Amino acid sequence: CPLPLACSQCLGLPGGRGKDGAPIITFPEFAGFSEIPDEDFLNVVTYLTSIPSLEAASIGFIIIIDRRRDKWSAVKASLTRIAGAFPGNLQLVFVLRPSRFIQRAIADIGIKLYRDDFKMKVPIIMLNSVSDLHGYIDKCQLTRELGGTLEYGHSQWIHHRTAIENFAMTVKTTAQMLQTFGTDLAETELPNDVQCTEDLLSAHTDHHSKLKDELKLAVKQGATLLTCIREPVTRSANSKLSPDELENVATVERLLAQLDETEKAFDQFWTRHHLKLEQCLQLRHFEHDFREVKLTLDNLMEAQAGFSDVGDSVSRVEHLLREQKQLEEKGQVCKAQTLALHGEQLIQNNHYAVDSIRPKCVELRRICDDFTNETKKKYDILGKSLELHKQLDKASQWCEAGIYLLASQAVDKCQSQEGAETALVEIEKFLATAKEHQLSNPKEFYNQFDTILTPEIKILQKLEDVQEMFDKRQVSLKKLAAKQTRPVQPVAPHPESSPKRASPKTTRPAGVGGPLIFASRYSIQYYSTPYFFSFSHIINELIETERVYVEELQSIIEGYASEMDNPSLLHLIPSMLQNKKDILFGNLPEIYDFHNRIFLKELENCIENPELLARCFLKRKEDLQIYEKYCQNKPRSEALWRQCGDSIFFQECQRKLDHKLSLDAYLLKPVQRITKYQLLLKEMLKCSKNSEGTAELEEALATVLDIIKSVNDSMHQIAITGYEGDVGELGKLLMQGSFNVWTDHKKGHNKVKDLARFKPMQRHLFLYTKMLLFCKKREENTDGHEKTASYSFKNSLKMSTVGITENVKGDNKKFEIWYNGREEVYIIQASSVELKNTWISEIRKVLTGQLEACRGKTQCDLMMLPSFCSCCLTFLAVKNSLSASVSPPLPSPPLFLSFFSFSYFTQARKQLIQFESIYFYFFL
Repeated sequence: CPLPLACSQCLGLPGGRGKDGAPIITFPEFAGFSEIPDEDFLNVVTYLTSIPSLEAASIGFIIIIDRRRDKWSAVKASLTRIAGAFPGNLQLVFVLRPSRFIQRAIADIGIKLYRDDFKMKVPIIMLNSVSDLHGYIDKCQLTRELGGTLEYGHSQWIHHRTAIENFAMTVKTTAQMLQTFGTDLAETELPNDVQCTEDLLSAHTDHHSKLKDELKLAVKQGATLLTCIREPVTRSANSKLSPDELENVATVERLLAQLDETEKAFDQFWTRHHLKLEQCLQLRHFEHDFREVKLTLDNLMEAQAGFSDVGDSVSRVEHLLREQKQLEEKGQVCKAQTLALHGEQLIQNNHYAVDSIRPKCVELRRICDDFTNETKKKYDILGKSLELHKQLDKASQWCEAGIYLLASQAVDKCQSQEGAETALVEIEKFLATAKEHQLSNPKEFYNQFDTILTPEIKILQKLEDVQEMFDKRQVSLKKLAAKQTRPVQPVAPHPESSPKRASPKTTRPAGVGGPLIFASRYSIQYYSTPYFFSFSHIINELIETERVYVEELQSIIEGYASEMDNPSLLHLIPSMLQNKKDILFGNLPEIYDFHNRIFLKELENCIENPELLARCFLKRKEDLQIYEKYCQNKPRSEALWRQCGDSIFFQECQRKLDHKLSLDAYLLKPVQRITKYQLLLKEMLKCSKNSEGTAELEEALATVLDIIKSVNDSMHQIAITGYEGDVGELGKLLMQGSFNVWTDHKKGHNKVKDLARFKPMQRHLFLYTKMLLFCKKREENTDGHEKTASYSFKNSLKMSTVGITENVKGDNKKFEIWYNGREEVYIIQASSVELKNTWISEIRKVLTGQLEACRGKTQCDLMMLPSFCSCCLTFLAVKNSLSASVSPPLPSPPLFLSFFSFSYFTQARKQLIQFESIYFYFFL
């Protein structure tokens, strides 16, 4: 803004208007007018003409040149400069000619002579005095210097214009700061841990607060400026603002409105960004708590699995129960359940990471259920063990009492018939007390405690010994009661002197209806092992969930898919859904038919024969590939559901089925089911380590994981765009993944080659049996939903013409794939050494398979050539001997092939090219 020049009083914009509203610019008398540089003069004039509105400027400007005290030369210089530099549209030019007589005469003659030289297309009116000027312009539009009444303070005008320009700059700077901050926010990647997320949220919030303060200051500055401009009207009701002042008010109001719009847009963007940051922080807290709870529960589950002791006494079992209670309290089941509820609340609040939160909630529920079930089983076993040992204690006391009774019966008193009968009555009464201690029914005792009985429980043998002692005493006493015998020397046995015998333990009850006199062959340790319970539990869970899964598939097909053909409901079906049942449901009927007719029945056969479970998955590997087709169709199905999921038709079907969830939740079941199999197989492997059938379970798990990988790879494959051929003709998709890629071409500009060495390209590679595709990954939003990936095709290499170099100097994560004798070299960097080795292994398998397939044909064709025969046999012999001994280095392929005349072997050209490729693979 060239305001310093305006201060010099060389020209001004006082705010007056002509009769038609044309803005007036005055050129007051100024001695140094001719000394002003042309550039400065042009800047001042341009600035003044930009102040009025476009409507007023389009009418044209009126210029008043006051040279009453000057000479004709000054008039001429002013007109010449204005004609050459005035940027706006001129309407009239008024010149107050010099007042002195001679100068006035010269001016009259000069204007006539030089009018054409000024090159002005508007009239130049020469005036003798200000009274003549009043005939053209009202006095109220002229300043006091020109005999008018217009109030104009040049210093105040300068002050207002400077303030307006500063405020405009402030608005522009503030908008740029907000835009820069918004760009930074949009490009910010969300952290992966709690602390970094909290730091980022705090930093962004502080920055946002500072920008809001800047906005408040800018608004305050604009409001203050507006008040200053309107001050004359506020001070005096009779005052009116000039048109230029009114335009200044409009300019400030426009800037304030612009500032307000900018602030509103920024607040809306900040609200969305702040919500996402808060949701990210919630997610990181949830993930952190999930990891802690899962680790705690997994450790406790492992500790509980190794907690196989069921106690050998009442006090020991009670101690184990207390330990189990403490273990349960450490289990954090309540915390896990609360965390699952928190995760479900996040989902209900439309959290952006629903797909990450929902599986964790399901996992928490599963872990809680597993821990609760295992705890309940443990309590049941310990409860039975406590009951058993209490009864065994009673049985031990009963045995001791019985031994004491037998020892306390005086032999001399039993010699008489009356004494013998009394002793028999005492014994019978004592034996009757066995029923009170639940010892009289061995079979019931056997069934009740079958799972925890162990041969180490000696009391059962003691019961047998005591029973035998009573049987013998009863036989003797019955003989004495029936017939008197001669007296014998009375001897009272010591209570502790119970009969001893070395008879072996029996494993079954000795008789029916008598007291409990058996020892168990069952062991507590076997039936309380984690394997016995967990493996059975997992098989039952697999079969029960399979039944539920089949029922859910049936309800979808009968309750939704079939209803789409129901004539009574056709009017409820949206037009966009017509004839698109196959898109919405995919091959769901095929999946249901396979599980209902085949797979469920085979799994149910495993209830009696658990060892057959792994074979079910191995046998049905090809059948389970139907999930690949379903998952490939899933994006199309979801897109269609988003368009018509709210229709009355689906609501009516859901009401009839009494489903709590909508159809889209059930359409996700097949995807969840195929991943559930590998989780259950992993759990089975944990329970059956180093046991029979482990190898088959591992093979079954590998099969399911391979199916899941194939499904995942196919989902990436359908996202390939720009490939002109048919990817179905490229063979099986073996691997896919993202890498850093450098290219090096022997042909081409050296600058391109040098740049390619240092700037890696981000490429997503797809390895087929016949081709290697190089694609560029792109992510884009669809219908306001999360980003979906697509892969733009860039390049391809035939696997029959490539070679590999497994190690690249300087980086153990790099390897090379080269083409046509290293004319084109692709240096590929994996994210890890393990990933690199996996890819090299797969590529090696492809090349080895190609070699084995073509070796016989190539060898036979080459052997038919007379001069080629001996050299090829030599090469093949050297190749075959490499595994047994170290061969001398072979010549390079071009030199090796130069031994033969290509004109002589025209018909073998294809075989020679393939031979060179094979040579590079094995010897380089």
